[in-house]
Amino acid sequence: MRNVGTVVRGIRTPIIKKGDDLVNIVTNSLMNASKTENFKFNDYDIIAITEAVVAISENNYVHINDIAKEINKKIKSGHVGLVFPILSRNRFSIILKGIARSCSKITMLLSFPCDEVGNSNMDEDKLYKLGYNLGDTILEEEYNNKFKDYKHPFTGINMIEFYKQLVNDENCEINFIFTNNPKIILDYTNNIICCDIHSRKRTKNLLFSENYIVYDLTDILNEENNNHGYNPQYGLLGSNKSTEEILKLFPRTGEKIVLEVQKKMQALTNKEIEVMIYGDGAFKDPSGGIWELADPIVSSAFTKGLNGHPNEIKLKYIADNKFSNLKGDTLNEAIKKEIKNKNKNLTGCMESQGTTPRKITDLIGSLADLTSGSGDKGTPIVLIQNYFDSYADN
Repeated sequence: MRNVGTVVRGIRTPIIKKGDDLVNIVTNSLMNASKTENFKFNDYDIIAITEAVVAISENNYVHINDIAKEINKKIKSGHVGLVFPILSRNRFSIILKGIARSCSKITMLLSFPCDEVGNSNMDEDKLYKLGYNLGDTILEEEYNNKFKDYKHPFTGINMIEFYKQLVNDENCEINFIFTNNPKIILDYTNNIICCDIHSRKRTKNLLFSENYIVYDLTDILNEENNNHGYNPQYGLLGSNKSTEEILKLFPRTGEKIVLEVQKKMQALTNKEIEVMIYGDGAFKDPSGGIWELADPIVSSAFTKGLNGHPNEIKLKYIADNKFSNLKGDTLNEAIKKEIKNKNKNLTGCMESQGTTPRKITDLIGSLADLTSGSGDKGTPIVLIQNYFDSYADN
């Protein structure tokens, strides 16, 4: 019996810049790693490539002046309402800067006590002690009197003050409203941008009316443009900060990249290897309450072998219930037989309780994101082996 299950390796690459041949960099880095670390490739291995290097290699950047020009075309009154933006220097601050550069006034409607992905903007315990509930609306003056001293526990920054200063530096006025009801924005302006990520369609539908102009971030800079590489599917959604004036957009050519990497690796190794592009992992930090997924999706492109959901039985449940009277080799063989004979669809079955039947790409993306990290590890490629193996495989 094989004594090791899933193996995950962060693969180091050269620093990737715009215009680089990413397919060659990925495949060469993998082949070099296999030689120096003495491992072999197998069928059903998985290569995960971070979305950042895909977007960088395809020169997928925009300047905030491009954002400002686009907002000027869409928002005629000079006063725009921003609904449910996340509190992020990396993800939203440059978008906000571009909007502020084109407008005279911003009304920002923020959910509380945290944004969509769990970044807090006030002390939740204090909120309830003061008698508030999540159906209330808190205006800026009230916030300043009761919650202004709050700083994010991880960054040590008050993001309300950070956003206010950023907007004011662009000679734009800003006021804040704290509410979980997006319709409150309709009392302030009829030009609205829904800035939420995963709930954007619902928010947009709630606010839609012939009397209001309502966009979301996918509507901004979403036209094909060879000079800038705008993303026709996601627009500004999934973007993040490159410099103080430049924004990196979500990848455009992921489907082409994964297929080309798969084809080249098959030629080099004679193995059928799966490939995916991943961004944020889909997991929640237990200390800070932050849900990591600030990208619109975990994987923007993947080969067909990664489609679907796991179909696994819970070994502990089977061992403690069906085979509670067995031990040792007899129990091991019974478990292996149970795995080999399991139903093709275990949805709703007790045997699968406690397993995680999420999308395979969401699970692998989370694993890859935790492996590569977002700092200085220098491993934008992750190789995952034996992921589809089970206890029954020798």
